[in-house]
Amino acid sequence: MTMRGRVLENHTLVVRDGRILDLLPSADAAERYAATVAIERPAHLLMPGMINTHTHAAMSLFRGIESPLAALEQRFVGPEFVRDGVLGAIAEMLSSGVTCFGDRYYHPDQCARAAGEQGVRAVIGLPVADAISPWAKSAPDYLTEGLRVRDDYAGHPLISTVFAPHAPDQVSDATFARIATLADELDAGIVIDLHASADEIARSVAAHGVRPIERLRRIGLLTPALNAVQMTHATAADIELAQRTGIAVSLGSSSSLRSERQLPPVGAFAASGIRLGLGTGGGGRQDLWGEMQLLALMTSHLQPSGGSGESAWDALATATRGGAAVLGLDGDVGTLEPGKWADLCCVDLGGPATQPLIDPVTQLVFCGGRDLVNDVWVAGRQLLSDGELTRLDWPGVAARANAWAMRLKSGG
Repeated sequence: MTMRGRVLENHTLVVRDGRILDLLPSADAAERYAATVAIERPAHLLMPGMINTHTHAAMSLFRGIESPLAALEQRFVGPEFVRDGVLGAIAEMLSSGVTCFGDRYYHPDQCARAAGEQGVRAVIGLPVADAISPWAKSAPDYLTEGLRVRDDYAGHPLISTVFAPHAPDQVSDATFARIATLADELDAGIVIDLHASADEIARSVAAHGVRPIERLRRIGLLTPALNAVQMTHATAADIELAQRTGIAVSLGSSSSLRSERQLPPVGAFAASGIRLGLGTGGGGRQDLWGEMQLLALMTSHLQPSGGSGESAWDALATATRGGAAVLGLDGDVGTLEPGKWADLCCVDLGGPATQPLIDPVTQLVFCGGRDLVNDVWVAGRQLLSDGELTRLDWPGVAARANAWAMRLKSGG
């Protein structure tokens, strides 16, 4: 994923101590290295693990519930709920080739704990708001608890943290100013829903006289450390401001269609050069294959050739190295380069859906899906082998998820 269109055939990836040591023709690798373990996948494609830049992983337990969730969250969401929901989401993500995810939800300590124990890379959002929630009762409480989690995982090889204020209309200027100061002092990232709905924008104009993105600029939050989620209702002026200030954008086109019946202006985003990643949000599917295909379809008309090959490559790049850049991890993951962590996804291209194999990337993006994922490694540890989870107790996780489903349906 370092150069558009470059697919290496008959090559070997060498991993040592969890990091990529070398990438070279297989014949040369056999002469140069004596492998402790050798894994051959002759009909497969090896690529960087996919990166989900925006999830609410614990909300996987709310699947199938269409009623407003606020009352259910107040009643049911606690440490155990979050942990069980996150484990279910991790199982789905690993099975679909996702090796890293950015999360925002209550009880972030439980999400961090589950991801760390399962060996999955995660960027944990520390929620901040001025309203009472299952996590805290006031903005100072949110920040105190969040900083505690940040300290607990400082220096962790897989877990990092960012500040995660709720939507702009749920956070005061004073709280935003405090977040901006802390983020600057701690060199920490920030993730927030931005221009996700028309109502959000209208409320901001009524209360503050400006659109949310301009309000954040005035407070000092528009920096390269900001990951803006959705941006469904971004105008040309919004995109120009985003590009000028260097913020990143997590696209969630499927959730935008569900909630707003509108797609974000992905063509304008792509043309602007803004860092783009793909996210799934919460409650639906946690894999990126549908998001990646939708992005490729929406941008194929922008390619000079008018074909789909370039858009397929760009969509795959957005799901891998793009996501790494959005989460601030591009120095560690996102491409298959020596020195980076061995976060890998191996897909089987030998089946009926991808044969005959003429253009691997185009067929991967437009014909592929999570059913093609064969193996997954994070930091060199194999967490999925021949489609089977190696570390996570899926039957136990599924049993707990179904127990929660019974409680949610019965209301008790």
